[in-house]
Amino acid sequence: MGKITEGEIVSFIGQNIQKFHKARLESLLKLRLDLVLKRKNPYLFKAKNIATAQDLVESVLDAYLSSQEEGIFGGFLEELAIFICGKVFNGRKSSAEGIDLELEKDNVKYIVTIKSGPNWGNSRQISKMREDFLKAKRVLRTNARTANIVAVNGCCYGIDDKPDKGDYFKLCGQRFWTFISGDENLYTKIIEPLGFQARIKNDQFMKEYSKVINKFTIEFAKNYCSSAGEILWNKLVKFNSGKRTNLDAEW
Repeated sequence: MGKITEGEIVSFIGQNIQKFHKARLESLLKLRLDLVLKRKNPYLFKAKNIATAQDLVESVLDAYLSSQEEGIFGGFLEELAIFICGKVFNGRKSSAEGIDLELEKDNVKYIVTIKSGPNWGNSRQISKMREDFLKAKRVLRTNARTANIVAVNGCCYGIDDKPDKGDYFKLCGQRFWTFISGDENLYTKIIEPLGFQARIKNDQFMKEYSKVINKFTIEFAKNYCSSAGEILWNKLVKFNSGKRTNLDAEW
């Protein structure tokens, strides 16, 4: 078992959190209004009684960006977990399909898939994860003498007090960070360094965000508002959900 210092963790986060901020900003700058409107539910925004173009644009854009940021930040946390585990348990990025991390400790080989939080997938996605675990185990047993292979679904935040799922373990929050580091307090130690230059980066993001809101609001009002200023919901729904061709499927 190796060691990792808080300084090494702070240094890694400081260097790599910039990738998150850069990707977050790039995701914003490459957006088009038509793309955002196609991805979100117009019925929901009508039900919320949104009446102005700017309010609708902000709601749609915020919902879209939130899901984008979750994915981007999840990738960063995965890199952080692999880095820490590499220092402590010689963990490494896995080449197996659907597996993110491999490590050995106490004569047990662990294969780990890393997710952001505990509620990450539906039943079909969880079944796919189980299939990936089985495939990885078969390959590892063919290529090595390791008989004891344990599958782990690691979640970077959240709580699941029933981690034993039968064919795999689900370790969330503190349990996960302790598992890959041996440090029961690591899950709290990493929170402060994540704020490195956060205010500066967020100010830059909000400057560009304001520009996008203004640009999208003008475009939306032009295409989806009447001359009296009312939102043309029928036109918006047709754009979002209307048939693109005259070819109808036989039902």
